[in-house]
Amino acid sequence: MKTLLLIGMGAGDPEQITVQAINALNRASVLFVLDKGPLTEDLVRLRLEICERYIRTPGYRLVQVDDPQRNSASASYAAGVEDWHVQRAEVFAQLIAEQLADGECGAFLLWGEPTLYDSTLRILDRVRAKGCDDFDYQVIPGISSVQALAARHRIPLNLIGQPIRITTGRRLVAEDLDNVVVMLDAHCAFEAFIDENVDIYWGAYLGIPDELLMAGKLADVCEPIKQLRKAARLRKGWVMDTYLLRRRPSA
Repeated sequence: MKTLLLIGMGAGDPEQITVQAINALNRASVLFVLDKGPLTEDLVRLRLEICERYIRTPGYRLVQVDDPQRNSASASYAAGVEDWHVQRAEVFAQLIAEQLADGECGAFLLWGEPTLYDSTLRILDRVRAKGCDDFDYQVIPGISSVQALAARHRIPLNLIGQPIRITTGRRLVAEDLDNVVVMLDAHCAFEAFIDENVDIYWGAYLGIPDELLMAGKLADVCEPIKQLRKAARLRKGWVMDTYLLRRRPSA
């Protein structure tokens, strides 16, 4: 039986990786690295840095493959994701079949937390459904960008006795604004709520030297955040940001 380890590597800071994750890395014979292209070479470089820093077991192999790109121009978001997952499942099945021998252990270093807005678990379900079931897998939790954001802004995520919602930019609605964390927002969805009496706690590239932070009343910092985000994306070619919106108490 082959074994796969899905290792949460944190939100970007190599020092956020857990002892459990380090031990898992040292169990692996093969480290799989998915390359999203030249614009995101920083993401590959960080994974390689983590391997060089923490793996002490000699003889492990790094296998780097191109990650299929999701068609963002698809008329249907769900259909675009479905097609992307099908392509990814084919890549994963090939990696497991060709790069792992029976009894070997392979690992994926996954950005943030493997169970929060990451597709790898769903992809492996697809691989098994295709008949490639000669492997088992384990999930090693990591520090998510949500946790890193709250820590950097020195705020608690929850209000006393109140719920918190985690959603995406495309699903953000006014009813969420009491206390909501937003991930995967490529279009600054917060701008639609600039007239609401809410604060925003925003962060990009959390945990790496390029980290950007801004907080304040949304009406005051909406445009500065948009400009900062735009400039960062032009400079680096990619941006990962997360933010929390929280309604201000009534006067």
